[in-house]
Amino acid sequence: MVSIVAFAYAQVSSANMTPAETKRLAKALAVELGFDRAGIAPAKSSPGAAHYRAWLAAGHAGEMTYLHRNVELRANPERLLPGARSIICVAVNYRRDEGTKQASPAAGRVSQYARGEDYHRVLRAMLEEYARRLRAAVPVAFEHRVFVDTGPVLERELAAAAGLGWIGKNTMLLHERLGSYLFLGEIFTTLEIEPDSPASDHCGNCTRCIDACPTKAITGPHNLDASRCIAYLTIEHRGELPAEFHEQIGDWVYGCDICQDVCPFNRKAPRGENSELVAELIPAYVPLLDLLRMRSGAYRRLTRGSAAARARRNMWRRNAAIALGNAEKLTDEERRALAEAAEDEDPSVRQAARQALARRRE
Repeated sequence: MVSIVAFAYAQVSSANMTPAETKRLAKALAVELGFDRAGIAPAKSSPGAAHYRAWLAAGHAGEMTYLHRNVELRANPERLLPGARSIICVAVNYRRDEGTKQASPAAGRVSQYARGEDYHRVLRAMLEEYARRLRAAVPVAFEHRVFVDTGPVLERELAAAAGLGWIGKNTMLLHERLGSYLFLGEIFTTLEIEPDSPASDHCGNCTRCIDACPTKAITGPHNLDASRCIAYLTIEHRGELPAEFHEQIGDWVYGCDICQDVCPFNRKAPRGENSELVAELIPAYVPLLDLLRMRSGAYRRLTRGSAAARARRNMWRRNAAIALGNAEKLTDEERRALAEAAEDEDPSVRQAARQALARRRE
């Protein structure tokens, strides 16, 4: 059987490949390697840089100080690779079954993206293989650099420019057929590849994501105050969480998918097919008592191989205490665990447990 790439290569002149022919070959190769979407963006200054600077100035990055670094590189992606002409943008679907929550014991919910193998590792390996195969297929030498949610890259904006989808009102990249449960990656290259056209916006008058956010983190279309976002609060925010958000966090202990769950495009989107990314390393719901009493060894076993180690052990414990305070009912053992945590040596766990006990007495 002739591969997609072999067929595409047969249609072009290997001696003098045009930018359009290179794009056709690059896209065929992406399909063969298991990417769900691929597109080409030009390596040039980002038109969204002004919005990004304003977003930072408004304090919407919260404690993510690393986002303030290398702003000029984010605004000018061509500086990340000398001689860069094109950016190959890819997307891989990771949507999975949401799992079933049991009434007892009380359990905390984990965001879909964190439950499988670490996407940084999986996509980076796929992209490096992509670059290797592309290098063997094109008749000219080129340089490349791979990014997977790392480095100073405005990846959603690049993906939108490459036609992979549009940026939805919740600021997630959204595709009409695949939805928004998409991991993104990029290959910056000195190859000249014909760019794609941006996709059109299909959100229309829908505001379901804005209306559903418990903490009102989506302050308006395409504007997210990350300092209020449950995903930020449970994963990125170190130390004590503001008490005003504890009840709204609900049962989330790592991340949040609410603004994606309610999106009509996600309700009809297919399940992801990459076995590593949809692996069940972490279940959809984890017993809160186990998390609150989790020791170092259990933490390493829980997060091994996944992206969930982004949150430290005591952050998981803090989040579990908050979720226990929001549970419909608790066992005597869960109440005792909260009382013990109220005297914990970690200030964030202690504060979360005391707030949880206070809410349950109201």
